Amino acid sequence: MLSDIAHRTFSFYWERVNHSNGLMADRWSTPAACSITGTGFALTAWPIGVERGWITRDQARDITLRTLRFFEQLPQGEQRSGTAGYRGFFYHLIDMETGLRLPDWELSTIDTCWLQMGMAFAQGWFDQEDEKEKEIRALAQRLLDRTEWDWMQANSTGGKAISMGWHPESGFIERNWDGYNEGMALYFLALGSRSHQAKEGAFEAWTAPFPKYWRGEGANRYLSFAPHFAHQYGAVWVDYRGIYDATTRAAGFDYFENSRRATYAQRNYAMANPMGWDSYSKDIWGLSACDGPGDLVINFKGKPTQFYGYAAYGPKGMPDEEDYGTLAPTAAVASIPFAPEICIPAAWALRNFQGGRLYGKYGFFDSFNPSFRDTHVSLRSGSVDGRLGWVDNDYLSDNQGPILGMIANYKTGIIWNATRKVPNLVRGLKRAGFTGGWLNGA
Repeated sequence: MLSDIAHRTFSFYWERVNHSNGLMADRWSTPAACSITGTGFALTAWPIGVERGWITRDQARDITLRTLRFFEQLPQGEQRSGTAGYRGFFYHLIDMETGLRLPDWELSTIDTCWLQMGMAFAQGWFDQEDEKEKEIRALAQRLLDRTEWDWMQANSTGGKAISMGWHPESGFIERNWDGYNEGMALYFLALGSRSHQAKEGAFEAWTAPFPKYWRGEGANRYLSFAPHFAHQYGAVWVDYRGIYDATTRAAGFDYFENSRRATYAQRNYAMANPMGWDSYSKDIWGLSACDGPGDLVINFKGKPTQFYGYAAYGPKGMPDEEDYGTLAPTAAVASIPFAPEICIPAAWALRNFQGGRLYGKYGFFDSFNPSFRDTHVSLRSGSVDGRLGWVDNDYLSDNQGPILGMIANYKTGIIWNATRKVPNLVRGLKRAGFTGGWLNGA
């Protein structure tokens, strides 16, 4: 079953990527622009396809090289249009053909991070002395080197953490990456840069708000963040097993164990189901950033009830809580390495839910909401059954990537084994204060 999920999910990337430049659309089947995060996941997909025999090494090498060459030559500058990025960062969404900024989108530090994690993985995995593979390694390094993390730190609110981004129209985003969330991985690139390192104190600025993120007691105590993707994204590329920073040394468990506990908390929340939504159970669970049926008020159990479209959903009682009955298969399926004993049964249950309604050509559709059963409303995506509820008909490249990557890590550790060899990531982890395990020998 996991092999079928992985193969279908890989096919989503291989069949929907722009093969001329390597750009991956934000979603399909709805027409969409390129997500640079999705492109980072696409770069990660290609070696997985080689390992599984779905494509050849030559095919993976060629599309990776086209992607890196394309990003290296894209114009950078502070203009409002006609560029793809500025100071080594890239805009969140770019045109699928030209790679240029779409109107109003931000220069995104976190999305640049996920793009560059894909590049860093390629640098570690393509290790042969073939001229093309040497070029892949060199291009990845040049793209990492030119990203001015020190600029994003110096101009952040407070000047220690990393800013969330910048707009040519209005300047720096006032919010920083701090507190427990997906932003942790960004700091490893910032601190590990050879040419534009973030200054000392950056990681400490990120961890400073941690006290308000702790939930649970004893063996169930963990750093929480409601949308589950925050526990998954960085762990696609960084092997947190057995390595500790100041926070985890004091807690007595690593971030991998933290994500395991967070995964159990997600399942426990669904079993408790305090909001009374339909279908939540021990095997049907998982709140994360995903599509929703729409920003609509409809009747649910006899009363007007608010629903939403795309949002970062998460359990009540946690930071960034949003629970409106919408579940995302990626929350459970991409957590298989953390807790296979509960996530594999969830994958089976989701695969078979409502007769396979959540599962299509490219694996799991992005999301579903069994409580949303109004068949008379206009939808942006998906379909409604008056008895079974709403199911999306889109696949999101930001959510499919963790499914493919984490199944691969669970089976062979392919991504973790490669990124352990990437100098920028090793240096960044050490500068953030991590020690122990595999890192001591890196």
